[in-house]
Amino acid sequence: MDLQRAGVRLQVVLGHLSRPSAPAIVANPVSGPASPASCHPQQFQYTLDNNVLSLEQRKFYEENGFLVIKNLVPDDDIQRFRAEFERICRKEVTPPGIIVMKDVAIAKQDCALNEKVVTKIQDFQEDQELFRYCTLPQILKYVECFTGPNIMAMHSMLINKPSDSGKKTSRHPLHQDLHYFPFRPSDRIVCAWTAMEHIDRNNGCLVVLPGTHKGTLKPHGYPNWEGGINKMYHGIQDYKQDSNRVHLVMEKGDTVFFHPLLIHGSGRNRTQGFRKAISCHYASSDCHYINVKGTSQENIQNEVKEVAERHYGIQGNIDFQDIWVFRSRLVKGERINL
Repeated sequence: MDLQRAGVRLQVVLGHLSRPSAPAIVANPVSGPASPASCHPQQFQYTLDNNVLSLEQRKFYEENGFLVIKNLVPDDDIQRFRAEFERICRKEVTPPGIIVMKDVAIAKQDCALNEKVVTKIQDFQEDQELFRYCTLPQILKYVECFTGPNIMAMHSMLINKPSDSGKKTSRHPLHQDLHYFPFRPSDRIVCAWTAMEHIDRNNGCLVVLPGTHKGTLKPHGYPNWEGGINKMYHGIQDYKQDSNRVHLVMEKGDTVFFHPLLIHGSGRNRTQGFRKAISCHYASSDCHYINVKGTSQENIQNEVKEVAERHYGIQGNIDFQDIWVFRSRLVKGERINL
């Protein structure tokens, strides 16, 4: 399957979205025997009854909007993902639909594509090796605690944060992932983000603002940074500068699960190496698409459509949700709305 066929596939998808919007979802509990996490007197909003999370873990996610699970992905898997990333950088494989990105500080340099140039690849749903991450049973068993049993993999990325050039372009501004997503409800969406090596403040770890998932989606746009900003790296336009921040120091294989309204970002990479992580956003297939025209998300909708038209060579009637239908894959259960 080449890019031309991928483009054709996207065009086919255009006819599948005329059905009416689905009603609000009814959360489905994770199947399995009762456990301390599902025997509780209080109401939970952001997690579903399950036999995976302890009551303490569940309460922590409810209060903070994120949860780190230590040593979840084995070294062997991470090494395989790293090797496949390097093959893509060397153009030994060219999975259809994949988007290869460079940091704005080096994007205009005339240098051959290699691991030191590529800072992110996304939409690797057609790459069998990398997409295996999105289907790992140990990942999905946690994802199901947030989405329920019908799980769609919506967006995949492997981030190769480069050593900062001195212009601070390796930073990612504070943002909410829901800004990029034209589907709801937000409480049935979750990201799994796995460290592929030791990550701390020196090489640009994730920084989160605990509890901000309880708020609303804020307007996003490009920050006015002197050194420039990477394409589609939108940031929140207004937030409290004195907000409590937590820097997530993680070891290889550690995985953080977080809510799409959680405000988060990452600092610059002050080391001479690269900082790698692999991630996937999941949603319940009971979720439904929304029209973002006239909302704060319209700016990112227009940018994503421009990238898709340029990448796939398709002009004309491409809708924001068409692109997401093309990206998404059912990884567990039944496909209902998405």
